[in-house]
Amino acid sequence: MNLRKKLILSGVLGIVLFTACSTKKDAFINRNWHALNTKYNTLYNGNIAFEEGRNTLNDSYQDDYYELLPIERLEVSGEVKLDSEDNNPNFIKAEEKATKAIQRHSMDIKDEERNPQTDEAFLLLGKARYFDERYIPALESFNYILNKYTESDKLNEASIWREKVNIRLENDDLAIKNLKRLMKYEQLKDQEYADARAMMAQAYINLNAPDTAVQNLKIATHYTKKNPEKGRYFYIIGQLYNQLGYKDSANYAFDKVIELNRKSPRVYMINAEIEKLKNTQITPENREEVLEFLTYMEENRENRPFLDKIYRQIAEFHLAEASDSLAIFYFNKSLRASQNKPKLNALNYENLAEYNFDRSSYKAAGAYYDSMLTNLAENTKKYRSIKRKLDNLEDVIKYEDIVQYSDSVLTLYNMSKEEQLAYFGKHIEGLQKAEEAAQKKEKDRITEGFAAFNKSKGGKENKGKFYFYNITSLGYGQNDFKNRWGNRELSDDWRWSDKTISTRENVVQQTTLGATDSTSVVSEDEKFSLDYYMDRLPTDVVVIDSLKAERNFANYQLGLIYKEKFNENLLAAGKLEDVLASNAEERLILPSKYNLYKIYEEVNSPLKEKMKADIIANHRDSRYAEILLNPQAILTDNSDSPEKRYETLFKKFNEQRFLEVITGAEENINRFTGDPIVPKFEMLKANAVGRLQGFEYFKEALNYVALTYPNNPEGKKAEQMVAEQLPKLEPKEFSPETDSKGTSNWKVVFPFKRSNNEKALKLMELLEKSIKDLRYKNTISKDIYNLEDQFVVVHGFKSKDFALGYAELLKNNKDYRVADENFVVLSENYKIIQVHKNIVDYRNTLLTPKP
Repeated sequence: MNLRKKLILSGVLGIVLFTACSTKKDAFINRNWHALNTKYNTLYNGNIAFEEGRNTLNDSYQDDYYELLPIERLEVSGEVKLDSEDNNPNFIKAEEKATKAIQRHSMDIKDEERNPQTDEAFLLLGKARYFDERYIPALESFNYILNKYTESDKLNEASIWREKVNIRLENDDLAIKNLKRLMKYEQLKDQEYADARAMMAQAYINLNAPDTAVQNLKIATHYTKKNPEKGRYFYIIGQLYNQLGYKDSANYAFDKVIELNRKSPRVYMINAEIEKLKNTQITPENREEVLEFLTYMEENRENRPFLDKIYRQIAEFHLAEASDSLAIFYFNKSLRASQNKPKLNALNYENLAEYNFDRSSYKAAGAYYDSMLTNLAENTKKYRSIKRKLDNLEDVIKYEDIVQYSDSVLTLYNMSKEEQLAYFGKHIEGLQKAEEAAQKKEKDRITEGFAAFNKSKGGKENKGKFYFYNITSLGYGQNDFKNRWGNRELSDDWRWSDKTISTRENVVQQTTLGATDSTSVVSEDEKFSLDYYMDRLPTDVVVIDSLKAERNFANYQLGLIYKEKFNENLLAAGKLEDVLASNAEERLILPSKYNLYKIYEEVNSPLKEKMKADIIANHRDSRYAEILLNPQAILTDNSDSPEKRYETLFKKFNEQRFLEVITGAEENINRFTGDPIVPKFEMLKANAVGRLQGFEYFKEALNYVALTYPNNPEGKKAEQMVAEQLPKLEPKEFSPETDSKGTSNWKVVFPFKRSNNEKALKLMELLEKSIKDLRYKNTISKDIYNLEDQFVVVHGFKSKDFALGYAELLKNNKDYRVADENFVVLSENYKIIQVHKNIVDYRNTLLTPKP
């Protein structure tokens, strides 16, 4: 009987469960069965996965407090994602659970959803897609809720999420319109109202309406019950007020953040305090108070995760107070404390770079600018600006090194022998003292270390033991080995390690004169020898004159760079005045005077008129004097301008008047020294040299342009040509010309002396007539070969036989009777002949009859 009851009961329960699983039957048990399964099984796990994914995003996301914070803490890559891509696994799981809930538990009966949990499944589906940056699929999910579940209690939430998507899709006006309608016609809960207002604020921020955004954020802070959101909103309000220039209102908003204290993330409070300090004007009355507060922030243990920003604020305080050493100290502390914060690092490096640049420490400034670039996103305005500054600074470093080296050598050269010996003797004495101090410091360090160890418990316990068990003896042995051999890896033949070991016995000593070979190693005997230094001092007058010329040119270039690229008129004037005071070569004197005149004019110096009179009196026939005497006439008639002269030379280049181009370019280079157009003349001259004299001269000329003007467009173009085009032009080997048919291009070439140009022109007329008579499609040109020779060339024959037949026809046809010397050449070989000027080699290899 008991068994029978059990079987009956089991059967009834089975039937109930079976009928309850149906999604097509609108019964009480069916609705509640699927609702419970949806809520406490599928959606429960989906929501857990969703929250884990959102927490992961929050943990990995770093706000940029130097820019206006977004309302929502969500890092957006900006990439268009597809469903098939490898997305966040937590959001994928949440989406799968939501989809499973919809597919298995949706009860769409007579076009009405009977499972009250299905709308929540669609909401989870949309949110998972939103955080995975798949906005279009997310929009579809939220729209489905709004259109299908008109009685759902999730309609308002779905509407707000839909407008979030619209804002991400940059449909800000549409989002504002929909949110206004939602708030007007629907009864929202406090948190929903706060979320709607916050999203409206984001839309207004995107539309560059900060004042309206502030009003919406103020309302959002009043209605939200989440303190982290409240802290974020108040902080953004402060940032917006700063943008609008209302510092008092901004500080009031930051005070609201600070009042929340531990109720919201501490990062908001710390940054709010820093922003308040930035908005505070330092006066003698509040200076001590501000410094005391900064010191408190630095020493507060709770602020350790934020020391990088606190150190930077302290550095800025000392910088404003002209305490440069303290400012530099704290900028470096900020860099050491910073972890994966590129913007903060970039700002610190920029401060250090500008500090060193202002003090003419160009190498250090260049290194800091270079470090700054690694912390900036490429293809940004800031990156391009710093890159240009660094490129200019590289020139400054190069020329300053030249000036420093030349001045050092020339100063020593002008000393008497007794003064030179005294100078080097003092230098050697300093090296010896430094060596002795270093040895004593190392010895004291080792001695004190072992003395302290011997007094310790471990030292006393190990006395009298076997060497390798005696820690004291072992320590002595290890230090002696390191002092003798350095840090060597455990390997075979360790004595012959090829690694460079930095020990006191192997020091690369650079003299004050600079080393002729930067990789040379100065021995111990040499660096303490007077003869070594005296022998390295140049005595040849030619070398000294060369150093003077290099120094003068470097000073001139520095003057132009400081004037044109850095707007440092004082530095520029100093360099140009050095040029005039150093008996510089003639080509530098006039442009130096003119640029000094322009600087004096800009700073309204009384020296302006004196320099103007000097240029007019001593260089009356120059272009600069013409400009000073009659600037309006020069502007009206620019026929003699650098640009016009370049156009004229370029036209001559196209006409193959290469010798005129070379001489004209040299004249203009000397005439317009210092003008930005000079590199263009140099590049034009290099191309003319290559066309007239061949590959080796072209290579030399291109290298000169690349090395002399590395930061100009022409210099960069020359460098690119040296790297990419010259290797392709370098081969001299001729291709075999055995094939009489094929797709190759052949030419018929008639050599002429350039002195016999009239005959060449008459032949060209005859050849053009023959081409027209024969209805060929060939072209004819007159190509300069070198200073003495030129070619008349018929291009475009598809085979060697065709080209030979044409030459034979010209010779024998009574209408032409062309008896001039000619030869047929493969186009590839003709290019080699023109590039390398090796027509003799070509004739000897390919035109000599085979025996």
